[in-house]
Amino acid sequence: MKYLTEYRDSILALKVIKDIKSKVTKPWKIMEVCGGQTHSLVKYGILDLLPSEITMIHGPGCPVCVTPLNLIDKAIYLAEKKNVILCSFGDMIRVPGSEKSLLQIKAEGADVRILYSPSDAVKIAKENPDREVVFFAVGFETTAPANAISVLQAKQLGLNNYSILVSHVLVPPAIEAIMDDEETRIDAFLGAGHVLAIMGLGQYYSLGEKYKVPIIATGFEPVEMLNGIKMAVEMLEAGEYGVSNAYARVVKPEGTPSAKKIIFEVFEEKDREWRGIGNIPSSGYELKHEYSDFDANLKFKISIEKANESELCIAGSVLKGIKKPHECPAFGKICNPENPLGAPMVSSEGACAAYYNYYN
Repeated sequence: MKYLTEYRDSILALKVIKDIKSKVTKPWKIMEVCGGQTHSLVKYGILDLLPSEITMIHGPGCPVCVTPLNLIDKAIYLAEKKNVILCSFGDMIRVPGSEKSLLQIKAEGADVRILYSPSDAVKIAKENPDREVVFFAVGFETTAPANAISVLQAKQLGLNNYSILVSHVLVPPAIEAIMDDEETRIDAFLGAGHVLAIMGLGQYYSLGEKYKVPIIATGFEPVEMLNGIKMAVEMLEAGEYGVSNAYARVVKPEGTPSAKKIIFEVFEEKDREWRGIGNIPSSGYELKHEYSDFDANLKFKISIEKANESELCIAGSVLKGIKKPHECPAFGKICNPENPLGAPMVSSEGACAAYYNYYN
């Protein structure tokens, strides 16, 4: 299949690996920001093929994984106690809250629906004028345009029964938090290609300059991942830093202006709590005041206290790249996809799920 098979070409991949081995002379720690990239590294055996000098660190680029417990509890509360039609992407359904998951309450009779687009939730609201419909708006900058469009659609249609529970997180502040954390040491970053396709490279130049690290826009297929790693190694070995683009077929320096315009029309930056990490300033989106009628938090006046994580779960250390999933004593034992202690075990972008599915 064009634009897919050529990026999974084993001969080309081995050639890039050979190039990397010929260039690397020092130990380097490279973090792939996105959970989708983590899955590619593990699924295709790239971690086992890289030279020993390169350590790949798995970052917090799984928006489902960093959604706070109390926000999941809010979604559960709305579906269980307020009789709303709770709509969500499939990734969120099995993520554990403090006591239950959305999947569990769905099995108990709550009206929880899995959708592929927030626009479908708007349609459901239009078809059910006597029911409140809430879309659980989770994601990085990638899903923000679609969620913003759903709000604009609902406003245009005059739907007073539609709202979104916002849990948008942003990549650049997360990189800053990682670099400022005394427990972590990262030499270079592989930037999340889908986020950069929306937002462009502009925000990352100052990060590369501030922390003196290479940041490489990188895709998700094996050859693309390896080219990103190769570019990072070349810059590190040459003592260079800054932003480079190894995903030029998708990522343009300016990003997608039309998508950014929609985001900035509906959302504004706010501080955000990241599950397992803590509060990161200006690291999330919230609805602007003029769209507050579509804010589920405000509409339902939800007040749920911050919940405590399982003491056995080290998801925070995994998300910050301090530990690998298999270093968790609970991994694959009392924590597995059927009985997850934390979100990284059940999300399709979670590092723990990747290790469980492909290494366990």
